[in-house]
Parts: sequence; C-alpha cells; structure tokens
Amino acid sequence: MKGYSINKVGVIIIEGHAQGLSNTRALGEAGIPVIVVDKNNCLARYSCYCRKFFYCPNYIDPNFIDFLIDLAEREKLQGWALIPSNDHAVISIAKNRTKLEKYYKVITPSIEIVEYIYDKSKLLEVAKGCGVPIPTTFYINNPNSIPSNILYPVLTKGRQGLSFYKATGKKVFFSNTPVDLKEHLTAIERVFLIAETFTQEYIPFDGTNKTLSFTAFCINGEIKTHWIGEKVREHPIRFGTATFARSVECNELLEPSRRLLKEIRYTGVCEVEYLLDPRDKQYKLIEINARTWLWVGLARACGIDYAIMIYNYLNGIDNVYSNQYRIGVNWVNYLTDTLFSAIAMLKGKLTLKQYFSSFKGKKVDAFFSWSDLKPSIMFFVLSVYIATKRK
Repeated sequence: MKGYSINKVGVIIIEGHAQGLSNTRALGEAGIPVIVVDKNNCLARYSCYCRKFFYCPNYIDPNFIDFLIDLAEREKLQGWALIPSNDHAVISIAKNRTKLEKYYKVITPSIEIVEYIYDKSKLLEVAKGCGVPIPTTFYINNPNSIPSNILYPVLTKGRQGLSFYKATGKKVFFSNTPVDLKEHLTAIERVFLIAETFTQEYIPFDGTNKTLSFTAFCINGEIKTHWIGEKVREHPIRFGTATFARSVECNELLEPSRRLLKEIRYTGVCEVEYLLDPRDKQYKLIEINARTWLWVGLARACGIDYAIMIYNYLNGIDNVYSNQYRIGVNWVNYLTDTLFSAIAMLKGKLTLKQYFSSFKGKKVDAFFSWSDLKPSIMFFVLSVYIATKRK
C-alpha cells in the first residue's frame, strides 16, 4: 500500500477489473485511500494502492446494499465515496441512493435519471425528443408478428443491456432476413422477455466508421470537460468490448451530447457511444454508460482524470477542467487484442499491415505499470478465471 492517510476520507471502488484498477491507481497516486470490493477475485485488489479488499454479494442482489452499509459501519468509512464500474452496481446504488447517502458520498444519479439511460427504449425517446439521431428502431412483442416494413439486416438487443447479455450470452443478435429474425426472437424468448428487447437497423461498416465514445464529466447536465476515444478493435468485431482504442477528436459529437446530457440533467462521469452512418453521414446514438468504462485509463493518460474529478466534486474541492487532451494515444489489452486480431485476420477482416501500423505512437497498457507491477502479473495468472467470471 502506498501514499494514503489513514485519517483521510477515501473511495470504495466497486468492481476491480481494468477500469477499477485504473481508478484505484489514479486515486492512490494522489494520496487518496482506496478500498476495493468485488463479487469475484479482481486485479485492483492486488494494486499497491488498494488499502483493503472485500468480496461482496452480486451487485443486483438486495444484500449488496446491506453489505455496503455494514462495511461503512464496520470499517468506519463515513463520508467515503462510492465509484461503481458495473451497470448492475449503478442501478442498485441509484435505487438506494437516499439510504446510502447516510453513510457515503454518492456520485451515481437518482434512479429516475439512471432509468433514462439503462432502459434503452426511454433513452431513444429522449434522444429523439432533443434531436439526437438514432438508428431506425422497432419494438416487437411476438416472433410471429414481425413488421413487414423492416429493412434488413437488423440487430436485436436488450433494453437492459447487461441483463440481456447475462441471459443470452450475446450483446446483439444479427439477422439478415425475416426468417433469421424470427428464429433469433424465438431463441431469445426462451431465456428473456421479448418485450424487454428492441430491434434496430444495422449501420453498415465502410472500414472507417468505428464506434466512438464521447465521455464527459457533468454537473446537472452541464458538460464541464470531455474526452473522445475510438474503438480501433473490439470483440466481437463491431459489437463488442475494446481490445485496442485511441484518443481522437470529433467536434460533431459535442453538440448532440450537450443536448442529450442537459435533457436528462446528468451529474457525474458518463460514456456516450456513437456510430457514423455512412449512408447519411450522421453520428447515431448507440448507448450511454452511467459510469467509467473499460478503457478509462486512456482518458487519464491523455490528461483527463475522471476518478480525481469525481473525488474532488464529492468533497467540495475545486476541479480544474481542461478543454484540451492529447490526441493519437493508444490503449491496448495485449492478451485479448492479440487473440482477437488473429481471429479477425483469419476471417479476412484485418491485415498484418493494418495490425502493425496501428501500434504507432504512444501506447497505454490496460494493466501494466512499472510502479504497480503485481496487478500486471496477476492478470496473466488469472486470465482464464477472468475470462470465465467476467462474461
């Protein structure tokens, strides 16, 4: 353990994978004490900046809130901040915000705001209302009643994305024909409510339109600072988790994001995902995450330290909000990027030249740090465990 004062209020990092590890290091290096809680073994617990680690119940379990309250009383953590890195944890905290605020400082918005983010149907309605482009969307309640005006291919997703993924094992179902769509909806219906899904037009890929993440720190819907990153490579290809990302500029995303976040009066850190539609050249909203995201360490490497902003805001410390950040910095998870890049090459979706040329410029490793080596070592030791437990 390094650099913390035992008398200083600190932060509870909830879920200690890549983003939890990055936030732990950011806070620890600033001398802020950190405790990590996770329902599984995790990397952040091995950081030299982690004061203590505790296993917790599943984040969506009602016992999770009781656990946090008991932890505050037992460990004397009155006034510590909660920073969740998991959607289920965000939802549980939002539902119990008033109860938790008796013990902790809470950055997570109220459940009324969070529901407009994690219920994709509500989010899409808000986006339409404030003029933010979205893909054409259909709500289908019966596999035998598919609208005839759908243009294929289409994607079917869950209104609550993480719950859908946990139930089906997929983030999206890709359908080329009405027959495909009916088969997929029928399969989904066996494990998940069809009424809790939606189907959208597929935005074609022209080789350049990667997923863009517009991230921001906001207070009551006002963007104080922002940072933008691009998923250069992800798994599954096009619909997945970043394995290689890069900091970029995209001024076109600022105004629609301002309107959207102002409309829901968002406070805290969020990630707003867009995809450029090459047919009409519009950036279309994909989703919002009301938390830090997997590769938040890249934003920090570019000069935007969201974990510190959260801590300062909750403790009445003035933040210095930057209007600039470093462009062209890369973030890579070498283990997953090597594996899934090899798969992409075998499928003809990536060339060796594209792969090696992407590594030009400054790089940030998802886990490695010379000043905090143990999590890097444990990543390889626990790689199989992580792959199975963090699905």
